[in-house]
Amino acid sequence: MTGSNANYFPLSEELGPDEMRISFCGSTPYPPREDQAGTCIMVELGNGKRFFFDFGSGCVRNIIAMQVPGQLINDIFISHLHVDHYADIPYIYPFRAWSGGYTPLRIHGPSGRTPELGTAGMVKGMQQMLKWHLEAFDVFPIGDGYEIEVNEFDFRQEGGIVYDEDGVTVRSWPRSHAKDGAVGYRLDWNGLSFVWTGDGRPDELSRKYGEGVDVFVTEMSGQDIGQLMTYKYGIPQDLFNYTIDTHHTSHYAVGKLFADTRPRLGMVTHYTQDEDIDAEMLAGIRAHYDGLFQWGLDVAVVNVTKDAIWYRKAALPGKSGTVPPFRELAAAAEAGRIELPDEITLPNPRLTRADQQDQKYRDMEIDPREYYPTDVFRAPGGDWPQDFTIKVSDVIGTRDED
Repeated sequence: MTGSNANYFPLSEELGPDEMRISFCGSTPYPPREDQAGTCIMVELGNGKRFFFDFGSGCVRNIIAMQVPGQLINDIFISHLHVDHYADIPYIYPFRAWSGGYTPLRIHGPSGRTPELGTAGMVKGMQQMLKWHLEAFDVFPIGDGYEIEVNEFDFRQEGGIVYDEDGVTVRSWPRSHAKDGAVGYRLDWNGLSFVWTGDGRPDELSRKYGEGVDVFVTEMSGQDIGQLMTYKYGIPQDLFNYTIDTHHTSHYAVGKLFADTRPRLGMVTHYTQDEDIDAEMLAGIRAHYDGLFQWGLDVAVVNVTKDAIWYRKAALPGKSGTVPPFRELAAAAEAGRIELPDEITLPNPRLTRADQQDQKYRDMEIDPREYYPTDVFRAPGGDWPQDFTIKVSDVIGTRDED
């Protein structure tokens, strides 16, 4: 591996064939903050696979800054249907398709007590909520980008496998989070392992499936800071403490879980980080656990091999676009994981502007000749051409051009 050992610079290093990288693309429940997006953990493997565990509000900005092409975001595992764990899915869904993500989006998540309370029910409701947006974008080549493959599994299963492809297995177990339908996850690949408990009370199953894991990530709340939360956020102390007692894992319980499971690295996320409470939170963890620990806050990056684990923060630009998806696809082709064709014919649009906009509103548009200088005038395009074809070599470019 090349690059700095002190910071992670996206695109500066390649994962080894036996290496895992865990990146925290969001880490807070509420309130939203400039320095913390909603909870989202990205797991990348040396075989080219990439997974997202939860997809909270604002996480896409960090994912894109990490130079992950939006078109290639896929395989999102939702721990439960509190909105802070999936709020950015409605955002990336149409823009992923618009920008060239012409394949179905895969979402994995638990059932609920009734069908409408499960992941498939949430996705159906999301698609209805986005109906105007989706039809408006149907004037573009979308293909199967609007299709969503929902892998809804029984939240009650204990250690059941919910994903098993290319040597990667992901299993789930139910968690106590005040309402049925919350789960934790464990990913195993090539002798490496990762656990994300999702939200919930400390429980025996998380202790069982977290045993001996390489990286154990759990959520955390401080049960001794209720009065401080009243001062800081206006939350009544009784309400804060009741929420912890019925929904969450205290800092003392985090330490107990780590002490019992003995991970190579214990981490916490879904935690509103403030310097004035960090010391108390860490003291609660250390009441039981004396092993390796780190905060799973925004843009923390953990690389894992069988021989070593190292933790860094990503150095991200304040303003940037995303790497073109063909660069990543070209690298996968070079590694023999996929084959790229010489040409790609883009999908044909499903609708035209004329299909969904009254001509009188188009006639209200100002004539472009009034505002374009004569020497740069270009007549605005009409409908997207049918069977539009591009050469892959024209969009991949070279490393020098990048």
